[in-house]
Parts: sequence; C-alpha cells; structure tokens
Amino acid sequence: MSESTLEAPPISAAPEVHEEQRAHEPVPWTLRGFIRRHPWWTTAVILVAVSGALLAWAGTRPSFDAYGWLVWGYQTLHGSLDLGGAPSWKPMPLLFTAPFSIFGHYELRLWMITSVTIALAGVVFAGRLAFRLSGGRAAMADENPIRRYAPVAAAIFAGAALLGIEDYMHYVLSVQTDPMLTTFVLAGIDMFLLGRYRWTLLFGLLAALGRPEAWPFLGIFMIWAWLKVPKLRWPIVGAVAVIGFMWFGIPTITNGRPNISGELAKLSPRVLKHNKLGGTISRFGELEYLPVWIGAAIAIVFAAVRRNWIVLSLAGGAVVWLIVEIAFAFHGWPALPRYMFEAAGVCAVLAGVAVGWLLAELPQLRVGVPQWVGIPVAAALVIALVPGAIHRARVERRDLRHERGRAHQIALLQTTADRLGGIRHIQNCGQPVTDVGYVSSLAYLFHRNVGHVGGFQQGVQKAELRNPRLAKVLFYPVTHGGWKVRPLHTRATQIARCRSLRASYVVTRGHPGGVLLHR
Repeated sequence: MSESTLEAPPISAAPEVHEEQRAHEPVPWTLRGFIRRHPWWTTAVILVAVSGALLAWAGTRPSFDAYGWLVWGYQTLHGSLDLGGAPSWKPMPLLFTAPFSIFGHYELRLWMITSVTIALAGVVFAGRLAFRLSGGRAAMADENPIRRYAPVAAAIFAGAALLGIEDYMHYVLSVQTDPMLTTFVLAGIDMFLLGRYRWTLLFGLLAALGRPEAWPFLGIFMIWAWLKVPKLRWPIVGAVAVIGFMWFGIPTITNGRPNISGELAKLSPRVLKHNKLGGTISRFGELEYLPVWIGAAIAIVFAAVRRNWIVLSLAGGAVVWLIVEIAFAFHGWPALPRYMFEAAGVCAVLAGVAVGWLLAELPQLRVGVPQWVGIPVAAALVIALVPGAIHRARVERRDLRHERGRAHQIALLQTTADRLGGIRHIQNCGQPVTDVGYVSSLAYLFHRNVGHVGGFQQGVQKAELRNPRLAKVLFYPVTHGGWKVRPLHTRATQIARCRSLRASYVVTRGHPGGVLLHR
C-alpha cells in the first residue's frame, strides 16, 4: 500500500487584505446613502422645494405686516431704521430681512421662501414629537402591526392638526411670522427632549424675539440650564442680552421709545373691548375643531393615569400660554388668535399622541379586548374632522382667490409707477398716499417708512387729504385690476411737470398686462 502525501493549499490572507482595502475605498455616492447619512439636510432640501412649488402655485404676496418688515430690512441696510409707523415692532423678522436686503429686490423672494419653509417645518417637528411620545421606534419593533404603526399614525394626525389650525395656511402663504414661531416652539421642545440644549436655547431665543408670550418658558429653561448645564451659562447671558437689546435697545436708539411695540399694540383696532377673559378663551377655542380638543383631553387623561410628566407638562405649558395671553388682553393688547398658534400647535401634538395611544394602549386596558379595538376609536376622531376640514378648505380657497387678486394688484402698482416716470419722479410731486390695505406695499415699493405713506379708506375723506400745504399723489385701486393716480395739492413749481401723473393704469381684454390712460 503506497502512501501519498496530499498537500493542502495554503490558507491565504487575501480576504483580510481585500477587507482592509474595501474599508479604505471611497463609498460610491448614492441618493439613498446620502438621505440615510444626512436626514436633516434632506428634509431641509425637500421643504425648500415644496415651499417654492407652493408659492409658485399660490401666487400670493406678503401681508401688510410682512411688507413692513421688508421695509425695516431696507432701512437697516441704509442706516435709516424708523419704527414709528406700523407694523408693531418685533425683532425676529429683522434677523432675516436685514441680510436679505443686501440682495436688492430679491429680498422679497428670499423672505417668502424662508418664511414658508420654516412654517412648513412645524409639521415635521409636530410629527416627531407625537411619534416619540406615543412609543417611537420601540413601538415600531413590536410584532403587532397595529402597535408598530401607531406612532406613525400619531405623527400624521399631529401634522395634519397643526395645518388645520384656523387661518394657519393663510398666514403661511402671506409669509407672516406666527407659523414660523410655532415651528420654533415645537423645535425647541423637540431638542429639549433629545437633550440638545444649545439648540433648545437657540429656538427659544428665536421664539422670544417674535412673541413676548415665550419669555416665561424661555426663562424657566434658562434657570434650569443654569443649574444643570453649566456650559450653557455664557450662552444664556448672551441670549438675555440679545433679547434686551433687540426688544428695547433698538427702539430706543432709532426712536427714543423703548416700549414702542407695546404702545403700538394698544392702538390695534382688534383689541377686545369687553369680556376679555371669555373673549380670549373663545378665540383660542376656535383655533381647532372639537375632535382635536377631545383628542388632547384624552391624551391628558392617559398621561395622568400613567404619570407621563412630559405630556402633562406640554398640556400645562399650553394652559400657561393661554393665561399669559389673557393677562395681555387685560393689559390692553389685542390677544389675537394667531398669537396663540403656539399653544394650539402643542395641543395638536397632544391629539396626535392620543391617536397613537388609542391604537397601541387601549387593547391592554382590559383582558379579552381585541387588539384592533383602538382602530375604530381613533378612526372616529379622524372622521369627525372631515366636515370641518372640508369647510376650512372652502374658506381657504376663497381666501386664496382674494389673495391672488391682491397680489395681482400689487404687481400692477409697480408697473404703474414705472409707466408714470418712476419712483423718484412721483415722490418729487408729492407724498404717496393709497388705500390703507396697500400702504405697506407702497412703502416697500417707494423705500419709505410705512408711517410716511398716507393712507385712506374708500369713501372716507381724511383731514390730511384736504390739507393744501402738503403735496400728495393719490393711488386709488381699481376694482377689476389697475390703479387710478391723481396728484393733489401739487406745488406751483411742479404743476406742469406732474400733470402727467393724472392717469389710470387698468387691465383690459385687449391688453391683459394693462394700458395707461391719461386724462
């Protein structure tokens, strides 16, 4: 029997070498990989794209106040900031409009896209809060499909309830700050729950620069962080200094009136004259439909039974915000519904949490209850919202039609001024004066303080219009699109030069862009 030796092939270390090489090789870029590595950047890009598409579709323009903020930005760049006219002073918009004014007429577009993007981000933060508080990723690992997707349903409901706040989309599309401030408040809460306290301070600061109602909450967080997070002490000192300078220092420097915002707020025509307690509570209650309030109440009951202090704290914060607003109403400030968007946004989150808990926790309250029992209960809340949602959609559609007409009228205002010789020529002939609804847009067009543009109401002849000592150029909006311009009390030396301003720029069938008629 012969013996033969079979040599085994040597064990190669090549696989280890290949693994090391693969570890150092650059990973090919893929969209899916980028989204996984950078979820926040991806979300931001999506929000900007959605906001741009929404603005292009809506075709709206800024509100009265927003045009005033754009004027502030232009004046700040040119060292002539004047807060003496409307709107009432709030520092937060200036943080954006001042740097945007460097880009000239693009300031308008930059503010619009920024405002809508930040406003829509509130849906993301409301959904994140409802998702986390109703179980989060731990619930999604459950084998039960109902419990697994309960946090997702909670997030969707919370985001929809936020957008369903009364007039919320109106303020989003008219690029006002109130939806932005709601986003800052929800983002600050989200960052606090994540333990990212620097971001909490930043979002709280932004909210405090927009609404004084946020001051007590930011103050409580500052006291807590001062004691628990020593590394935040210098940022807290800086934040307090910024709030003091922006709210009171800038008005003192520019107008010598540190409380100019409070003084102008008391002049609002929408101040509650009677029953300020009940009126403020009623305004708050009208922000959401009854099913949302029922959902928030269910979440509070669940939280009390389970001693969930986070949910109870959010509910308490919403109540405190309302109490602060009531106090402001008694002080003589308007207590408008939009000043309570932040509290309503928190309640929308609570309602979303209730949906998640009903789906996931209701079957566990009693032995023998089917796992699907929470579905009809949560569905009842959603279905109850349908009639109100349809009504609100119709209201928003009518409002959008009105806002598009207003945007078209403002665009024709620019064209009218160009056709009549330009802004400088018109101002040489007198003070621009227009309907009160277009005063701030005319001020932005003419680079004047809102308080330096005259305003009148149709059918009401104000005394200053009859004053012959001040030359004026009146801009009357034409009902079907266009402007009628009339010089008034023109100086003797300017009569011949300014006679051509007596004209109408109107839209006709043959000239949809408008035709200039002199008379």
